[in-house]
Amino acid sequence: MATTLKDKLNSGEPLFGTFLSLANPFTAEIMANAGFDWLFADLEHGGGGERELIEQLLVGQAHDIPVAVRVETPARIRTGRVLDLGAEAVVFPRLDTVGEVEAAVAGLAYPPRGNRGVASYNRSRGFGQPVRSVTEANDRIAGIIQIESLEALANVEKISRTGGVDALFVGPGDLTAALGVPGQFDHHDYIRALRDVVEAAQESGIAAGILASTPEAALQYARDGFTLIAVGSDATLLSSAATDTVRRIKG
Repeated sequence: MATTLKDKLNSGEPLFGTFLSLANPFTAEIMANAGFDWLFADLEHGGGGERELIEQLLVGQAHDIPVAVRVETPARIRTGRVLDLGAEAVVFPRLDTVGEVEAAVAGLAYPPRGNRGVASYNRSRGFGQPVRSVTEANDRIAGIIQIESLEALANVEKISRTGGVDALFVGPGDLTAALGVPGQFDHHDYIRALRDVVEAAQESGIAAGILASTPEAALQYARDGFTLIAVGSDATLLSSAATDTVRRIKG
């Protein structure tokens, strides 16, 4: 079976990935072929729906590259649907309290560990061929909680210790906006917040993740202790390459 993101997180080594916002299997495969360690299918801000998600999950499986899926809502039924389609890492945005996090991650596991609806005939269970046990299914799933608000930041230590949470993931745009310094990624308040997230994750034995806008920023985040790092997206990487090509042609 393919290596899961949870397996890779347990290594403690920096993992570099990118967002899949175009919801296209061809761009997903280009990103996979490029050599990223993981991919981030975005249902919150990206395009596409479930059919496109399945295509991206199949690309990841074909290349043995984990695909984390950001859901639009932490509702149990939505999480269950994404898991049934084959996702093994789910990213939850905009959760602020321990109670919200506990409710969200409960949907990642079958009873008695959680409250995911039990079904054995879906893609995540191999359609029963071969049979995959409930325990095996539970153990493969990673829960990733985004830290994007002042309330989440205030609760970050408790959130990091919540069972079922395998990583914290900073949303730089939302967090800087919440701090009153939108887009100021060098502001001391933001830098201090990043340090708080990394320290909370390390003390709880889980990963700290973040979105980087450039390779240089990604490497700096790795030096700062982040180990789950996304570098841009398929859209921004394509846009940057196209813009650079035209600039070189037209001068």
